[in-house]
Amino acid sequence: MIRATKVLGQHRWTQTPADTIVLDFDDRHRRRMAMTGTRGLEFLLDLENAVALRGGDALVLDDNRLIEVIAAPEPLVEIRGVDPHHLVRVAWHLGNRHLPTQITGKGLRIRRDHVIEAMVQGLGARIIEIEAPFDPEGGAYADAGHASDHGHGHEHAHEHQAHDHHDAHDHASHAHDQDHGGHHHHDEHCEHEHHHGHPHAHDHK
Repeated sequence: MIRATKVLGQHRWTQTPADTIVLDFDDRHRRRMAMTGTRGLEFLLDLENAVALRGGDALVLDDNRLIEVIAAPEPLVEIRGVDPHHLVRVAWHLGNRHLPTQITGKGLRIRRDHVIEAMVQGLGARIIEIEAPFDPEGGAYADAGHASDHGHGHEHAHEHQAHDHHDAHDHASHAHDQDHGGHHHHDEHCEHEHHHGHPHAHDHK
């Protein structure tokens, strides 16, 4: 099977991609994983280190063809505060729980979690249920200089933050080896499945 061993960051490639791969947040942080593009091209993601991919990145195949990464929409909650000071206070509580959080121009975005939503509402914030790609901040453990040639410093802390979050709220873990409706397949590292029904996996270093 042909391999993808390098990653080109957003805006660092112009070649027409040979195929595209649609991945949610968890599946965008892997090191090794068998995948099938939306047009049927099968390949093995085989990176030296786990990399947090973003929508718009490109995976480089052994024959120099490119596979475009598309961030899949996920069930999220957008958090709106009364004012910036209020929103910073809410953000502190989210960070204190090591919860992956995306910062936008209007507020904060997290994945659906009834426990956290109740906490946020208890702090006086408003929540809006949305469907959108999830692209959280990297946190204090971000590593801007990895070996996959990203131009925008992708972060490596997401998988650890996600596990902290699950441990804190007693979320169940489910083993699985199913595929994603023909879009991509998981290897032996698959370990978890979220509430929104989209299988995903983690490949720890």
